[in-house]
Amino acid sequence: MRPIRIAAQLHPQQGEYHAIRDAAVRAEELGYDIAYTWDHFFPLYGDRDGPHFECWSLLAAWAEATEQIELGPLVACNSYRNPNLLADIARTVDHVSGGRVILGLGAGWARRDYEAYGYEFGTMGGRIRALGEAIPVMTRRLAALNPPPVRRMPILIAGTGIRRTLRLVAEHADAWHAAFPDRPTDLEPAVAALRRWCAEVGRDPADIEWSVGVEPDDLGRFLDEDARTYVEMGFTQFTLGFNGPSWDVAAGERILAWRDAVNREARPGA
Repeated sequence: MRPIRIAAQLHPQQGEYHAIRDAAVRAEELGYDIAYTWDHFFPLYGDRDGPHFECWSLLAAWAEATEQIELGPLVACNSYRNPNLLADIARTVDHVSGGRVILGLGAGWARRDYEAYGYEFGTMGGRIRALGEAIPVMTRRLAALNPPPVRRMPILIAGTGIRRTLRLVAEHADAWHAAFPDRPTDLEPAVAALRRWCAEVGRDPADIEWSVGVEPDDLGRFLDEDARTYVEMGFTQFTLGFNGPSWDVAAGERILAWRDAVNREARPGA
């Protein structure tokens, strides 16, 4: 089994920059493995016209403010940037961070973002097809850039679409973020589909790190009732979503302790 890893997704909304920066630093101090943000242009919760910051600018700032924690978008919307440009942005932030960027990718879904910023919304199928076309472009650009990324940059793909998205995961992803589900049974069809696609493309599903989201206010129930089931299903990365203005990453201390206990149990003496 892969080691359990815990991520903090800091929603870049409803607060001030210095507070979200401090939360990223605090997440590293507490021992989170990854700090994510999201790639939207307006708040998704609370005041829909409240304060909000851009994804990659924040990640570059966090790269300077931290030293060890991995960083990335959960996830970058393929529609918002030319794929060559997105690869270059990610490569640059990877250098700022010393090689800690995870390139999280998704097809996009927030209609308000598209309409306000002048992108064509199109159809879900069209956006997923565009993502499939863009990923090879990004990987070629990453290989051609001078200097290249500090490390082979892992690609994370988010989504649970059985016919299209999970095939892209099987073909291209180093990590898969499923969703923020209510219970493990919600993800059984997606897990089965990913296993089928991996078999079709000749890939071991265990080569992909599986991730699922957890709401901090549901953490106690999650650990008591569902955590072990998710691990048995194959999930080893767990992401807590934190909102502004406080981004209270200390609320995840119990899942960090659970991670450490499970990893010690799996690797006694390590």
